[in-house]
Order: sequence, then C-alpha cells, then structure tokens
Amino acid sequence: MKPDTKEIVLENNAIIPELFGSHDLNLKLIEKKFNVRITTRENHIRLKGNPEDIELVDSLFMQLEKLHEGNLPIEEGDIRFAIRLLAEDPQANLKTIFSERIAVSPKKGYITPKGPAQYQFIQAIRENDIVLSIGPAGTGKTYLAVAMAVEGLLKRKFKKIVLVRPAVEAGEKLGFLPGDIADKINPYLMPLYDALNDMIEDNQVNHLIEDGAIEIVPLAYMRGRTLSDSFIILDEAQNATREQMKMFLTRLGFRSKMVITGDTTQIDLPKYSDSGLIHVQSLLEKVEGIQFVYFSTKDVVRHELVKKIIKAYAQPDLDQE
Repeated sequence: MKPDTKEIVLENNAIIPELFGSHDLNLKLIEKKFNVRITTRENHIRLKGNPEDIELVDSLFMQLEKLHEGNLPIEEGDIRFAIRLLAEDPQANLKTIFSERIAVSPKKGYITPKGPAQYQFIQAIRENDIVLSIGPAGTGKTYLAVAMAVEGLLKRKFKKIVLVRPAVEAGEKLGFLPGDIADKINPYLMPLYDALNDMIEDNQVNHLIEDGAIEIVPLAYMRGRTLSDSFIILDEAQNATREQMKMFLTRLGFRSKMVITGDTTQIDLPKYSDSGLIHVQSLLEKVEGIQFVYFSTKDVVRHELVKKIIKAYAQPDLDQE
C-alpha cells in the first residue's frame, strides 16, 4: 500500500528548537517510534507513512504546541516522555498530564508527572489521607511522594516530613559494616536524602533536619508514636512485615497524610509471604479514604534499558524449567 503524506505547519516558531531537539534528535526518535518519515522546512513538517501513524504524530505535534501556548515549560526530557506516552496510549491527553505540577523550592521550580500513572498517583495523594503505591523500580514512586511532601511543608500544610524505611539486609550483613548503629543504618536512607537534595536548595536539607522539620528514620523506630500535622512516607514497604505495616499505619494522626511505596518483586524478608505490603492489598483495598495506585514496566522513567531489564527479570527462569 502506498504511504500517505501530510504537512503540518507550526504556528509558533519559538517551539521548534526544543521540539526538534539538538541535531533533530527528537524527530529521529519520533520516526523510529511511529515508523514515519519526517522532513522539515522552517516551520513546515512533512510526514510520510501509514495513515494511523501519521495521525498519531500529528496529534503529538499539535498537543506539544498547545502545551507551549499554555505557558507550560517543556524540556527535552518531557518531549521524550510525551513521545513514549502517545506511542503507548494514542488517547493520552498531554495537557492534562503535564499541567499537574508539584511546586518545590523556588530555585528548583516545578516537578511534573511523566505519565498517566504518575498523574494518578499525584491526584490520589491530593485527595486521600493514605495512598499505597506499588510497582517496579524506576517509576518515580518515592521521588514524587517526597516532592508532594516538600510542597506541603513549604506551603505550611504540614509541620513535619517523616521519611521511613525498613533496614532490611538485601543479601549483605549489617554487622560487617563499619561504625555504630546510626552509621550502619544510614546507607538504607540515602535514596531519601538524594530525593530531598534534588528538590531543596543546597544546605537547606541539613537545616530542616536539625530543626526537626524533616525526620528520616528506620521503620523500627516508629513504634509508640502518633504523628499529627505530618506528611509521612514509608519507602521500600515490601520489606515491612505484617506486624510492622500495622504498626506504621496506626501512627497516622490528625491533619496528616501517609504514602506507602514498594515493589513486591523485590522482597528481602526471610519469609516472602510475610510481606506486609502484599497482605495489606487485600486487607485495605475497599477501605474508604485509602487508595492504591499501581505502576507497571511501561511507567519506568529511567533509562530505556531499565524497562527492558525489568521485563527480562519478570520472565520465567528458563534454567528451572
């Protein structure tokens, strides 16, 4: 069948550099993703390919141009995510997704969702007091939860951020690490420090920790507490036992939010079935005020190879067949 052609005219020339990308890298990515041929002349874009593919690319360009008109900042990475979104979901509404912005510190600007699942996650946190997010590594669960916590703290919706992680050994022995117990636990908490440092100006994280506005603690230290006016995050929740999960959930005080994130394929507990994150899915799924948000490999926002690696590990072990 002879391929169709279609010409698009961009009304705003200012969008062309970011839309096309350095050395037209974005156009080359679009050609590969949608199996079309693209030629350009100034603000004129000529598409050649199957009618369905052409219409998808046309929708992509038009939606990106409208984002620019709506004063929504579009970075090169955002355009790559937009390309992937439309390739996976032709009905995706980019304006709805990218207009949802999390306001962190002034110098860091805004954080926007990179797909429908991230958008749903942000909406769930805004609307519910307890949200559980489950899915593979690299989907932005922890990062977005921390961003929402930072936004709430800076807008004075909460007096404190409490970041919690189980200190469970993943094939290594804590006893062989140097230092006292604080030194041994600290490596488990580093991903939380990394997220904070990415959102708050230099040197401010330590000040907020010293002032008690941010607290980063191992899960075992949460027993007996009630946390009001707080945004509480439990990360790596797949490594919380049933008893620990119950203990954590019942720490919720007045005017607080609680976000729990985890990946049920990366459980390091001695007894796989003891994971509180697995147990709580059936226990609380119908409780009003609690929402579950599930991510999949298509929601991975790290390097493209990370998605492929996760898919490969999800396949049955051929050596055991």
